[in-house]
This record gives sequence, C-alpha cells and structure tokens, in this order.
Amino acid sequence: MTRYVIRRLLQSIPLLFVVSLILFVLLNNIGDPLTMMGGRNPTRPEDRERLARQLGLDQPILMQYVYWLVGNDWTMIDVDGDGEPETPGRRKGVLRGDFGISILTRGKPALDIIWERIPNTLLLMIPAQIVILVLGLGVGIYSALRQYSWVDNAVTTLSFVGFSMPIFLIALLSIYLFSVLFQRWGLPYLPANGMFDPQVGKTAAQIAKHMILPIFAIAFIDVARYSRYVRSAMLEVMSQDYIRTAKAKGLRRVTIIMVHALRNASLPIITLVGLDLPFLLAGAVVTERIFAWPGMGRLFLDHLERSDGAVVMGIVILLAVAVILSQILTDIVYAVFDPRIRYD
Repeated sequence: MTRYVIRRLLQSIPLLFVVSLILFVLLNNIGDPLTMMGGRNPTRPEDRERLARQLGLDQPILMQYVYWLVGNDWTMIDVDGDGEPETPGRRKGVLRGDFGISILTRGKPALDIIWERIPNTLLLMIPAQIVILVLGLGVGIYSALRQYSWVDNAVTTLSFVGFSMPIFLIALLSIYLFSVLFQRWGLPYLPANGMFDPQVGKTAAQIAKHMILPIFAIAFIDVARYSRYVRSAMLEVMSQDYIRTAKAKGLRRVTIIMVHALRNASLPIITLVGLDLPFLLAGAVVTERIFAWPGMGRLFLDHLERSDGAVVMGIVILLAVAVILSQILTDIVYAVFDPRIRYD
C-alpha cells in the first residue's frame, strides 16, 4: 500500500504541471490585469508599459509561467506612478509556496486571501456533507428495503424532481419561502444573506441561523443523488446468494443490512464521497453567490471576473491537489472495505 501511494503521488506531479500550464495560459487570455489595479487603473501608455514590465507581463507566456513557478527578482511595483512603490513584487514562486500578489488588493499575498476564506467554506460545506451522507444513506436504504411501496415511489419521484432542479432555482425558492413569505406571514423566518447580522455580531447562534438556507440548497440535490445510488446498490446486494445464506443462518436483520449488505454496497457511495471531497474546499460557487456567503466559491467568482490571476490560480491549484489526494484516499478506503482489492 505504501509503495502504491508513493507511486500515485509521483505520477501526480507531471499532471499538476500540465494542469497548471493550461490554466495559466487560459487565465492570461481572458482579460487584461492592468485594467484591474484596485481602482487605480493606468491610463497613459507609458504607465501601462511600466507596469507591464514590472509585473512581467511583457515577457512571453512560457517565461511568465516559469516566473510563476520559480519566482523572480522584482522588488516593488509603483502602481500609481508617483515614484513611490506601493506593491511588493518579489516572489519566491509557487514551488516555494508563493502564489503571487493580488492586484485587486494592491499587494496582499494571494495565499493569505485564500486562507482567510477556507474556514468560512469548510464551516458551510462540512455540515452540508454530513447532512447529505446521513439523509442519503437513510433514505436510500429505507427505499431499497421497501421496494415498490408507496414510500419508495414517493422517494423516487422526489429524487427525480430534486435531481433535475438547478441549484440556483432551489436557492431562490428557499429564500422566497423561508425568508420572504414567512416574514410576510408573521412566522419566524430565516436570514437570506451573509454569515451574521452586523447589528448583532458574529455569534455562534447567528452563524448557525445563517447556515440553514445555504445548507438546505446544497443538500437538496445531493441527497436525491446519493439516495438513488444507495438504493440501486442495496437492491443489487440484497439479491446476492450470501445475503440469502445469512438469512438462512438466522442472523438478525439489522446485522444483515448494516454489516453484510451495506458494506458490500458501499463502493459506489465511496466513489461519490471521493468525488465530492475536493469541493468541500472549493465551496459552492452558485450558492455562495446567491446567499452572499464569504467562501471560496464567491472568492473565485469575484477575482475571476476581475482577471486577478494570482488568486484564481491559487484556488485552482489547491483544488487540483485536493482532487489528487482525495482520489488516493478513495483508493485506500476501497481496500479497507473490500478485502479483494489489493494494490501491491
């Protein structure tokens, strides 16, 4: 197993280089970063030429990529042309943990901006993933054990409806129902944006209250998706010979379901969880934008719209690393749940 993990990690290195190069080229062709200098855009041609030279934008794209990887020797950048350099430009390079500076924030390191948002994203995404797993497993197992009953038919119908609805529609409908209409009817209503009420402060109760609607919007579709996979896997396993043998031996129904059936039906669920794990770090882009939640998804959109390549590349590279690590972890969990799988 150790040799397998080391081999997979080594194989991921060239993959990261290829992914980063493609993304770097794409991001450098979607907009002009010189027009996004934190409200102090250079207008004169000589100012644009000076800033392009100081930022390294006058170099060929491959050379810019090399500077992004290994760093450069620039010291300070004079943003407004007054002779006083405001923005630090010296970089150690991504290989030494320096993703560069954010043009929008006039010199703040991109990695610092990202780390500020990661706790907010995990605060929202981890509870959402727990809700998805608990409800998805519970509904899927119950539906499989009551096949073709009215409960199974109702769950199947709701699952198809939930799975076919776009996330922005669910988010907007939840805001209209639980925030707008409840307030109009004089019922206790839920807040529709932000992490807390500025007039109250950032308390645990405020954060928990503001998390309800975003978690509901995120979980609604994924519970439907998970329950369908769990139901299908459980129905397939429950028809196997070893399940009938376990029943014939007089084992308890709970033991048969939870130990023998669920463990053997867990591989598709592990695959789903492994695919979703990296997005705990990436955040929910649409949901965070609609609910004004200050997480990674909203950060990515804000800086992508303004061509802030340092922050966008930092987010994408961290997500790529998370994808690779989650897939390796998924393979390890496969071997734990299924003894037939060996990586030696």
